[in-house]
Amino acid sequence: MPLVGKDWSQSGVARLFSAIKENGYQLLFLSARAIVQAYLTRNFLLNLKQDDKTLPNGPVVISPDGLFPSLYREVIRRAPHEFKIPCLEDIKRLFPSDYNPFYAGFCNRDTDELSYRKIGIPKAKIFIINPKGEVAISHRIDAKSYTSLHTLVKDMFPPTSLVEQVDFNSWNYWRMPFSDVD
Repeated sequence: MPLVGKDWSQSGVARLFSAIKENGYQLLFLSARAIVQAYLTRNFLLNLKQDDKTLPNGPVVISPDGLFPSLYREVIRRAPHEFKIPCLEDIKRLFPSDYNPFYAGFCNRDTDELSYRKIGIPKAKIFIINPKGEVAISHRIDAKSYTSLHTLVKDMFPPTSLVEQVDFNSWNYWRMPFSDVD
């Protein structure tokens, strides 16, 4: 879409992701797009500027498949998770088995949430952004946006020197959604 002049970036994303990076987190960008789209995808991410902020650098992981298999999987079958889950599991296996390197996930599809849940990201740390820029956590739209999440960044993404205490901070204690009950 940027090639035809359509800006599909959400307002405040560069500022929020920069604040998360400043708190010591490494960002990883994951896409089921085809390898032939890697250059365009990387350039879009590198050149996104909002309010004098750019997106922080981070690895861009993209499908090694060709254009047609990737489009078929993502657009026709609507199954990008078939690439994303094994990809994230491979990355997770690079770390000790008792350690999950993934802290949170930002996405725009239910299949992305499925991918993130499968690798152990808690529901309360999966943020689904709809086309209006509204952020849903556990399918509950709370009229939040990237801009409003920025005000909560120190609570939701505490400096990594404090990550050991994350299970006991007031954000998680009072705001974690209740477990699913059968």
